[in-house]
Amino acid sequence: MKDRNQQRLRRARQARAKIAELKAVRLAIHRSNAHIYAQVLDASGTKVLAAASTIEPEVRQAMKYGGNVKAATEVGKRIAEKAKKLGIEAVAFDRGGYKFHGRVKALAEAARAAGLKF
Repeated sequence: MKDRNQQRLRRARQARAKIAELKAVRLAIHRSNAHIYAQVLDASGTKVLAAASTIEPEVRQAMKYGGNVKAATEVGKRIAEKAKKLGIEAVAFDRGGYKFHGRVKALAEAARAAGLKF
């Protein structure tokens, strides 16, 4: 039996292949137990255009702990603001093989509420 991380990476690879086929700007996320990270990557997938995470000093001051839904919501707002400053309106959401649930869902909904379309 494969371990859980290998299964997650297989699911992520399938989604990333489809996004690469569409040649879309990608909003990729990664979560650990203590933090959540979000990046906006260009259509080729090689250049990071904007990034936000719970390890940024501004977020750390506002949040005591970065591994909860409240912190994910804050990161979603921040990544959407940064993307909009660069003129990026629409992205493809790459959930990294994680279930669209909990912190992943909170980040996505906050980014949508802040003006990103996906």
